[in-house]
Amino acid sequence: MTAALPDWVTLVRADNPGPMTLEGTNTYVLRADDDGGVVVVDPGPLDEGHLQAVAAHGPVTLVLLTHGHPDHAEGAARFAEITSAPVLARDRALCIGRKEPLDEDGQLVGTNALSIRVLHTPGHTADSVTFVAERDGGDAVVLTGDTVLGRGTTVVAHPDGVLRDYLDSLRRLAVFDGAPLLPGHGPVREDTGALAREYLAHRAQRLDQVRAALDAGAVTPEDVVRRVYADVDRSLWPAAELSVRAQLDYLANA
Repeated sequence: MTAALPDWVTLVRADNPGPMTLEGTNTYVLRADDDGGVVVVDPGPLDEGHLQAVAAHGPVTLVLLTHGHPDHAEGAARFAEITSAPVLARDRALCIGRKEPLDEDGQLVGTNALSIRVLHTPGHTADSVTFVAERDGGDAVVLTGDTVLGRGTTVVAHPDGVLRDYLDSLRRLAVFDGAPLLPGHGPVREDTGALAREYLAHRAQRLDQVRAALDAGAVTPEDVVRRVYADVDRSLWPAAELSVRAQLDYLANA
């Protein structure tokens, strides 16, 4: 089910809707306290109007990236120019202002009032991270980027994305029962743990379907896509093929 945002979180959605971005990229503004600055998660594409709209919620003290895909991170350098705020990501090449990447699983960033814990959740991409944020010791929210979406499922972007890693990341997120999920695309959801378990069940079902396709004579990833994703819009088949390649790699190394 969808959920409301806490009053210290603002969603600014980029105007980049599409089959892979759903309604558009979700940029989140986290207010550290009533009088201080804000932390921005995923400034989004290089869209000046969107970046200016996000910056208007400032002053921005820190920018965080869930991963480096352009629909989340392409605008980060320009946003840093606008706000003079440092940008942190797991990929060192994406960091601006502070060059130390988010390479410590469980590390804390943010401010005294706004605690943000970094979880390494690779799988969609190798550099994917999730942020668990809480203000003044209150209830946490979980910002998942593309690891878990607000609706539909995500792509394991083979070869950078690895299915075994992705399943492990979903298991990590499955412990956050009752915590609101703030996805990179789609609506906010009310229960991170429940949705992560749904994702795990879906992945298990897809693996069974891939095994069945192979047993029925499928040879190439394209063959598997035609059999397993026959009911999916063909415009999504290239993305589905990435996930199939990840599934085949997983089964070959099981």
